[in-house]
Amino acid sequence: MHIALLEDDPDQAALLCLWIEEAGHGCEAFATGEAFRAALDPNQHTVAVLDWMLPDTSGEEVLAWLRDQFGWELPVLFVTARDDEADVVTALRAGADDYMAKPIRREELIARLEALNRRRCGPEPASARPDQAVGHLTVDTAERTIRRHGEPVSLTQKEYELAAYLLANVGQLLARAQLLADVWGHSAVINTRTVDTHISRLRTKLGLIPENGWRLSAVYQHGYRLERLESAEESA
Repeated sequence: MHIALLEDDPDQAALLCLWIEEAGHGCEAFATGEAFRAALDPNQHTVAVLDWMLPDTSGEEVLAWLRDQFGWELPVLFVTARDDEADVVTALRAGADDYMAKPIRREELIARLEALNRRRCGPEPASARPDQAVGHLTVDTAERTIRRHGEPVSLTQKEYELAAYLLANVGQLLARAQLLADVWGHSAVINTRTVDTHISRLRTKLGLIPENGWRLSAVYQHGYRLERLESAEESA
C-alpha cells in the first residue's frame, strides 16, 4: 500500500508514517488540504487517511472533494479526536469507509488500512479463503455459515455476515454506525436498533456468553465489542 495521510500535527504525522512504513507500506504526509488535493493520485495512493480538523479546511470538505473528483475508487479512513457517535455517523454518511478515534493504536491502524485495501482490490473467491477458527466457532466461507463445535448454526445471511465481521475483529470496539456501513452497506435505510436486534440473536445462537468463553458487550454510546475470555472453560 501507499498511504496518503492528511494530518496537520507534524509529530502525529511522523508517528503514523513510521508505523505504516515499519509495516512494509509507503506513506506520504500532507499538512494542509491544499497540499493534499494537489498531490492526491488514486493511481499512486491506495488508501487516504484524513484528519477532521485542519488549518485551511476540514476533513469533511476534503472528503467531499475526493468523492466528487474520484468517486469511490479510493478508500478513506477518518482519524480524529472526535469520537461521538454522531460524528462517526456524519463521517460515514459523508463517504468515509472507516473511522478511528485518537489516540490511535498501532496494530489496529495497520489492520484497518489493510482491510480497506482488500476491499479496494476486491474479495478473494470464497474457495480461496481459509476458514477462520476462533475457539469453538469457525467461519465457514464456502457455505457462508458459522460452525459451533463443528456443527453449522442456522443463521440468516445478514446474521452470518455480522458474525463473521465480529469474529474478524475480536477485541475491537465497533461503533454501531461502523457495523451498519460495513455489514449492511452505506445505502441501507435502517436504524441502529437493527444492529442491536441482530447482536442479541447472535449472542443466543452462537452462545457468546462468559460460560462459553465469550463476552459480547454493548459499550454505552459507542457500539459493541466481542471479547475472547481465554481463562474461561468452553462448554457446549
